[in-house]
Amino acid sequence: MEEWRRNLYVLCGSLFVVMVAMSMIMPFLPLYIQQDFGITDEHQVTTWAGLIFGANFLTAGLVSPIWGNLADKYGRKIMILRSGYFMSITVALTGFAGSLWQLLALRLINGLVGGIIPASTALVASSVPKERIGWAQGMLQSFVTAGTIMGPLFGGVLAGRIGFRMIFVITGCLLLLATLVITFTVKENFVPPEKKDRSSLREDFQMIFSSKELPALFFVTVMIQFALFSIVPVLPIYISNLLGSDLSRVALWSGIVQAAMGVANVFAAPRLGQLGDRFGSQKVLLFALLASAIIFIPQGFVGTVWQLVILRFILGLTLGGLLPSVNALLRRATPNHMVSRVYGYNQSFVSIGSMLGPMIGGYIAGYVGIEGVFFMTSAFLLINAGWVYYTFFRNQSVQGRSG
Repeated sequence: MEEWRRNLYVLCGSLFVVMVAMSMIMPFLPLYIQQDFGITDEHQVTTWAGLIFGANFLTAGLVSPIWGNLADKYGRKIMILRSGYFMSITVALTGFAGSLWQLLALRLINGLVGGIIPASTALVASSVPKERIGWAQGMLQSFVTAGTIMGPLFGGVLAGRIGFRMIFVITGCLLLLATLVITFTVKENFVPPEKKDRSSLREDFQMIFSSKELPALFFVTVMIQFALFSIVPVLPIYISNLLGSDLSRVALWSGIVQAAMGVANVFAAPRLGQLGDRFGSQKVLLFALLASAIIFIPQGFVGTVWQLVILRFILGLTLGGLLPSVNALLRRATPNHMVSRVYGYNQSFVSIGSMLGPMIGGYIAGYVGIEGVFFMTSAFLLINAGWVYYTFFRNQSVQGRSG
């Protein structure tokens, strides 16, 4: 088997385990805050959940360009291992937090030492043939997303058996296991860049933001993450409202709702990546944004949990075309010696969107209702679709008319 294929498959499996572990507890933050820290006011719960969920992304956004710069200098695999081993420690310690402020601090530290996803994305992007980059990114993203959304299913089952705190310890153990697998199976033939290709963070910033396409793609990334994460901290409460008196099964149903989207994403992402390789990733991105925006609207009107499950499954089919398309477009616009740096900067914008989404979503839910968060998400996705059209298609249509 070709080395790039083996690396891709190992990273897909390992990152699936990582994201299953990381997402087993995060979607249940509102329930964790209510049950283990004694906060009962719904507005306080959603606000704290948004802050704690987004804290990780705040620090990750600040340090991602630094890790990206180091990865281009010393190798992507070493950055994967650094992140995996340190995260396994900080996540396990989170299960012993004695207050919400300690929980917030550990989430901030986790963001500082994290970075396993962008480092893995950069390793794949730097080794896969360019004509297969859309498919490869789709494969990787499908397993990452599937793990993110399958995790709550396992977390929902375990929560009632071992409690929320022990799930953090199990998460740390799974992170350690996945990192050990990567340590002994992934190979990287890294060649340090020539002296002329080395640059400081300030020079990286100037080079990247003097480009036409890269800043536009960064903005798309922020909007995507904002839209997708705005509903995360309030989804369990929305499900509890749908269940009415059957509150004992909230965690389990939250997991099922998330898992439905994950299963759909696993099937859709590689195929949408292939379509991007064939017809253009920008076309797939525009279609996926429009379709996702439409599917978010009826989620605010559902009357049963099963209706929500079906709509989230359909949403998963369209979400599979978002980040893989962005990652493929980033790779095609980036010189080989700057791959990790560009993905590092993009991870900063992923973090910005992932931080603002749950914070603002949780805040808005406390004032206009959870249903309003679905409508806000739809609006942001439509705005994003307009930006993609303006960036990638408007000039083509103008040139076509002038020709």
